[in-house]
Amino acid sequence: MTILRTREPQVLPVAAASLEPFRLMRDFLRWDPLRDLDLSGPMGAFMPSFDVKEGPDAYELKADLPGIHEKDLEINMEGSRLTVSGKREAEATKEGDRWHLTERSQGTFSRTFTLPEEVDSDKVVAELRNGVLTLMVPKRPEVRPKKISVSLG
Repeated sequence: MTILRTREPQVLPVAAASLEPFRLMRDFLRWDPLRDLDLSGPMGAFMPSFDVKEGPDAYELKADLPGIHEKDLEINMEGSRLTVSGKREAEATKEGDRWHLTERSQGTFSRTFTLPEEVDSDKVVAELRNGVLTLMVPKRPEVRPKKISVSLG
């Protein structure tokens, strides 16, 4: 059996193709309003996101820091202010390299968190494992919840 094409496939003009609704939606969802800003100043373009969780005995802070080495990370605790700063180096380029796309961010970052006065800043524990930084900031024993037993009188 032979299939005969009776007409040419429909080709949209360039202007009509750019107005195709699904393409518009895909382009809109990929749009990053900060992409064109030059953030290569003192803060750099890399700003990791943190999760902060409070437990009964401590505050736990976690951040994804892929590609950052321990030597490039600095953590300071001053009173109840916790500062995490560091840098992620740009990949070295060689003569003749042709980059087609660069989306990974690099540079320096600094994040400061003000924790309640109840923290014990002398016992902060930091661990960097598999690109995830975990900070445990314990509460002072006198402010931790205490269970009070009821006696029958």
